Amino acid sequence: MGPVIAVTGASGQVGGRVARRLAEAGVTQRLLGRDPSRLPEFEGAVKAPPASYGDDAAMRRALAGADTLFLVSARESADRVREHITAVDAAVAAGVGRIVYVSFLGAAPDATFTFARDHWHTEQHIRATGVRYTFLRDSLYLAGLPAMVGADGVIRGPGGDGRVSAVAHDDVADSAAAVLLGGNAHDGLRYDLTGPDALTLAEAAAELTRFAGRPIRYVAETRDQAYASRAHYNAPAWEMAGWVTSYEAIATGEMSEVSTAVPNLTGRPAQNLAGYLTTHPRAWEHLKA
Repeated sequence: MGPVIAVTGASGQVGGRVARRLAEAGVTQRLLGRDPSRLPEFEGAVKAPPASYGDDAAMRRALAGADTLFLVSARESADRVREHITAVDAAVAAGVGRIVYVSFLGAAPDATFTFARDHWHTEQHIRATGVRYTFLRDSLYLAGLPAMVGADGVIRGPGGDGRVSAVAHDDVADSAAAVLLGGNAHDGLRYDLTGPDALTLAEAAAELTRFAGRPIRYVAETRDQAYASRAHYNAPAWEMAGWVTSYEAIATGEMSEVSTAVPNLTGRPAQNLAGYLTTHPRAWEHLKA
C-alpha cells in the first residue's frame, strides 16, 4: 500500500472533488467528516471514524496512519482558528508529515476580509509545527457570484469598482490533486488559485444578465447601508462582518490578483465566469425571468 492521503470535507464542494480525482489516480485515501454516512464511496477510500476539527481525540483517531492531510478550512465561525489549530496539532500527533491547506487569497493578519485573517493565523500555525506544507489560497468561488444576487435581481454591497478574480471549484480541485500527487515538489510553496481574469461586480452582473434573460445589476453600498440591508438576517456580529468585509476587500483590490497557478498546475486554462455559467446552469437557474 502506498502513502495514505487523508481528505477532509470529503462530502463538500472541494473535498469531494479532490477525493474523486485521487480515487481516479489510484491513491489510498482516508475520508474524514463529522457524519461518515454522508461521505462518498470511492475505490481505495476508507471512511474514518466521525471527527470534527475541534475534537483532538477524534481527529487523532481519524488520522492514524495517514501520511498527508488535505485540510479544507472549517465552516466560518467565531472559533474557527482554534478549530484549525486543534486539527493541525492532532494531525502532527498522529504522525502526519505533510499538510496541504485550503487558505484564501490575500490572507494576512490585517486583511480587510475578516475571514481571511483566520487563514493567515492557520497558515502561521502550520508553519510553526515543522511539517511539510503547501498552501492553496483560493479566490472567491465563481459559484458565489450568482449567489450574491437577491430576489430583486440586484447584487448589493460595498464593493465599489474593485475587481475579483473568482475561481471555479473544479479548478481548485484539479490544482489540489496535482499538488497532492506531486510528492515533495510543492513543499513550502503557496499557490494563489484564481480565475483567468478579474471582474468588477458590475461586469459580473452584466454576464449574469446575459444568461438569466432578465436584468441583473450591481448597486454599490456604503458600509452602513450594507449592514442595514442585511440586518433582517439577525446574524451574529462576526458573521455580518465577514459578509460586509468580503465586498470591502473587493473594493480595496485585495481580491483582484490574477495568477497563472491553475494553468501551471493543471496544464489547462482556468475557467472564466462565462465558461462556468455555461457548464453549470444550475448555479444561475434561480435567476431566470
